[in-house]
Amino acid sequence: MSPEYSVSLRRKIDEVAARYPKKGAALLPVLHLVQREVGCISAEEERFVAQVLGLRPMKVREVVTFYTMFLRRPVGKYHLQVCSNLSCSLLGAGPLLDYLQQKLGVRVGETTADGRFTLSTVECLGACEQAPSLMINFDYHGQLDGEKIDRILESLE
Repeated sequence: MSPEYSVSLRRKIDEVAARYPKKGAALLPVLHLVQREVGCISAEEERFVAQVLGLRPMKVREVVTFYTMFLRRPVGKYHLQVCSNLSCSLLGAGPLLDYLQQKLGVRVGETTADGRFTLSTVECLGACEQAPSLMINFDYHGQLDGEKIDRILESLE
């Protein structure tokens, strides 16, 4: 294993993989562990996970690119993910996204110059009853408008 990964991470990976009849079945939880330590799943991390679990690197890439919770590059301190699914779109996700792009001075997929905010869209946050919704890191926010967005962002300052 690569020396840049902590002993603690290696131990956790071994513990998780041991819970499954086949090591490869531990792919999702191992990807979460690696992302938590490194901050994203780059091509290097994909190769590392493939090696550790005895998988083809392409299998790891397929999973990483399928799930939006796996980040392929580092993000800002606050990762704002705007839901773009039908319920949120019908209830204002488009204008909300436009507002955030203007307020933060970035487009979707970009990070502010100070490294604080990264703006993304995701297919669904599973919070349709709160539409339009967004997730900041691991916290959900719903029934949003410009004023509520302003209050949320100010609370992060």
